[in-house]
Amino acid sequence: MNVEEAGHRQATQAAGTDFGELLVSFRGRLETDLMAWVEAKRLATRAELAEADELTGVLSEFLARDGKRLRPAQVYYSYRACGGDSEPVVMPVAMAVELLHTYLLVHDDIMDHAETRRGEPAVHVLFSDLHRDRGWQGDSSHFGTSVGILLGDLAESYAVELYSSSAMSEDVRADVRQCFSTMCQEVIVGQYLEMTAGYRGTLTEAELLRILQMKSGRYSVERPVQLGALLAGASGDTLDALTRYGARLGEAFQLQDDLLGMFGDVETVGKPVGEDLAEGKYTILIHSALAKLSPAGRTIVERALGNAGVREDEVREVQRLIESVGARQQVVEMIDTRLQAAEEALDEADVTGPGADFLQGLMDYLRGRER
Repeated sequence: MNVEEAGHRQATQAAGTDFGELLVSFRGRLETDLMAWVEAKRLATRAELAEADELTGVLSEFLARDGKRLRPAQVYYSYRACGGDSEPVVMPVAMAVELLHTYLLVHDDIMDHAETRRGEPAVHVLFSDLHRDRGWQGDSSHFGTSVGILLGDLAESYAVELYSSSAMSEDVRADVRQCFSTMCQEVIVGQYLEMTAGYRGTLTEAELLRILQMKSGRYSVERPVQLGALLAGASGDTLDALTRYGARLGEAFQLQDDLLGMFGDVETVGKPVGEDLAEGKYTILIHSALAKLSPAGRTIVERALGNAGVREDEVREVQRLIESVGARQQVVEMIDTRLQAAEEALDEADVTGPGADFLQGLMDYLRGRER
């Protein structure tokens, strides 16, 4: 289990709220439509080339695993909030966003050497095991990695096909296409920036915030919300307000993930505390701590950062040092500031109905995550 899975559990537990009910209702529709579409693609591929069924079958299985579906839900409910009411317009785009997320998760697990995803073996692990079990020649691990890349690419191609099938108005098509394409490109560039951040010398807080926005903030909230608003033909003022809402909420979400990765309870977060530290993730939390620590304290943190064999007692010492100089509290305050800005931006948007309830509830959900 990982942070995403823990978030799904928290969202499900909130099902008694309007936000929880709206999310559960949408998730049911999305999963029914998406699985039917992917199964049709699988059958068509099988009819042409039976051997490829292993690839498309694992993609179907991966999509069936439990997930929050927050990104496609934001597309759907921002569309509804701005007056949109056509399922053939919004659902293909929402499903495309979920498939884009699938593509990124599969590749992310390869880059992070993650063994599991949503409580089950990661895609590259499944194919490594298949290669080994069949006694095929060559390196099983390399085979699994290679097929995992292919499966992620397949999910991305499905996303583009689904997006293109939307019955959106020609009046909005160009803007929606630009938003969708930009989202795809930003998250890839952001991933690269995050991977290289620790190697590029001292970065400023502004530079780290830029990485945070590119890697996760825009892709997690800002762009999905924009997509829905654009599909509905929202006014310029409302689009601007929702863009600011999504930008600040996306930043808060990632900052909170950074806190959870360092301080969260393992049962709640769903991954070992200190895993981000071992992977060498140079976050704003780490940056703030290093800027404030004594030379001796900095040495301890720097020695643990990127050390795959970091011990639990070393993680605890890093936690203590981060807390002692106020870096943890600084990030908490940054989150609160962004949540307040998101709320003010949403107040300016001309949004109504269940969609508006969902957008408000999304902020409340984020406030309720463990810190």
